Amino acid sequence: MAVRNTPNDNRIGKGMKPGDRLPYSGIEDRKTLKMPGEARMIIWPVLALEVWDITRAMARTVLPPPQGVPMIPDAPNWSWHEYGMRVGFWRIKRMLDELGVRPTVTLNARTCLEYPQVATACLDNDWEFNAHAYEQIPMHKLENESASIKKTVKVIKSFSGKAPRGWFGPGLTQTYTTIDYLAEAGIEYIGDWVLDDQPVWVKTASKPIVALPYNYEIHDIVLMAIQNHSSEVFLKRALDYFETIYSESQETTKVMAIAMHPYLSGAAHRIKYVRQTFEHILSQPGVVCWDGEHILDWFVKERPSPKTMLPHK
Repeated sequence: MAVRNTPNDNRIGKGMKPGDRLPYSGIEDRKTLKMPGEARMIIWPVLALEVWDITRAMARTVLPPPQGVPMIPDAPNWSWHEYGMRVGFWRIKRMLDELGVRPTVTLNARTCLEYPQVATACLDNDWEFNAHAYEQIPMHKLENESASIKKTVKVIKSFSGKAPRGWFGPGLTQTYTTIDYLAEAGIEYIGDWVLDDQPVWVKTASKPIVALPYNYEIHDIVLMAIQNHSSEVFLKRALDYFETIYSESQETTKVMAIAMHPYLSGAAHRIKYVRQTFEHILSQPGVVCWDGEHILDWFVKERPSPKTMLPHK
């Protein structure tokens, strides 16, 4: 069956380009954004849990297929990811528990169905459940984005007892209409964009939502699976990045996301560098570690949604 992305809501239609959803704003020109007490900078830890379907091509590969031709089933690379769910996740969980870190868990809704032990461990720790689509398929390839988003929200709510407030697209993908469907389904923030150091309001066809500052630079997929750096580079780059953002946060609050995947950050040769990253950063005065919901609630209180972003009636 051919896949396509067909608009299925006449009101939403063809959607908007990202530049039409938020006005340009130079960070130097904004009103100072402050946090309560002595806090000045936010670390946003994000842990991604995915389902890699053995009947489809894998989302990533660590072992290229023979002669460069993708094979299905791709057992070698499927098992690489499976190690993350069987071992890597629990290694990361132990680290986060010992450090007192509560991450945003962005998960494919299928994780609740196919890895319930993992999802339950997150739920028992009161970690935030953020929607990462139903399964790991780019939004562009869905036949009905709206229906898939609603299914994702329904499955996660049924499992956790609470609808997710945030969203990351699979592979961080979006079409011109994705954000409109997300807002319509009750999603309040997205994490797919890396265009700022502060949260920003984004216009949709119904109500504004917030884009929280994500990070491709301190991101284990980018560092380890794409750029192929050695394990210790995670720590060095993270601390170099932090040093700059922390200094700038003396003037106005900034957010630094740290992205983890169990099959990468949970590997035995990487986990100590991930741990050292958190230990050093969280030991600095004025640094707090918040999940997406906490960041959202703080920002909305400090910067209520602009009336200019409300849709015309």
